[in-house]
Amino acid sequence: MRAIKTHVRFAYLSPSSTSPDPGSPFARQKIREEEEEGKMAISELGGAYLASCRQWLLPCLTSRRSKWVCPKRRRFLRCPAASHRETAGKEASTYTSRISTDVPLYESHGASFDQYLEDKPRVFQAIFPDKRRSQQLNEEEWRIQMLPIQFLLLTVWPVVDMRFRCKSRGRDYPPQIPQDISKVLELDITRWELQGLDSILKPSHFVLGVKGALYPDRRGTRSRLKGQLEMSISFVLPPMLALVPADVLQSVAESVLTRLVENMKHKVNGSLLADYSKFKREHPRQLV
Repeated sequence: MRAIKTHVRFAYLSPSSTSPDPGSPFARQKIREEEEEGKMAISELGGAYLASCRQWLLPCLTSRRSKWVCPKRRRFLRCPAASHRETAGKEASTYTSRISTDVPLYESHGASFDQYLEDKPRVFQAIFPDKRRSQQLNEEEWRIQMLPIQFLLLTVWPVVDMRFRCKSRGRDYPPQIPQDISKVLELDITRWELQGLDSILKPSHFVLGVKGALYPDRRGTRSRLKGQLEMSISFVLPPMLALVPADVLQSVAESVLTRLVENMKHKVNGSLLADYSKFKREHPRQLV
């Protein structure tokens, strides 16, 4: 909201030897007019202070019978609502990291990669093999206790709910996926929680976003496994860490994100393809 600067005009009547008699009707009328102007000035000041916006200089006024003056020492008042918004409305820092994979994919007639992607619990287990740190919530979602993350002076244990969804025939594909791809496994995070932080160290604002897609691309002479992953974080540091320089904050945040997305890529290129090879052995057929 734009700040409103309130100006108040003060009327000053300098005494004069030619001033009318205070008891005359003209003098009494002049005094009434000055008093009405003073009431209007006070009303404007009161309304401006109660408005939920930043005020600039609100002078404390004193009244006399025949004139209004502004005291030499001014008192500066600050709107409480504006002060609260300054704390609550701090701009969040946002950082994003993206990574992609593109590796050869060797399929078999009886065990295509499309069939493999349909078994979402198996795909999840291949990427997140530690059963002690995961729990299936429903057909599409799993809760994952991630490994601790070091961030500045903090150590946090993120807990995320990750969703796996299979899509086919170009329906609701992410914009970067070609429509003629037969099947896509889309993953994203639906909920998150930061554990291990004291209340004074918890950020007042924190958002974690993960979006990814994995699919077989058979448009060339050889099938390939392709995928994209994007991870982003947005947060407002707690007051204890508010003085961290912006370049240091950016370096640390980007380093954390890079490690996380590279770890996911390593699991796809390693653990997932290894499990798919096992899947093919369980369904032996002639190689394509």
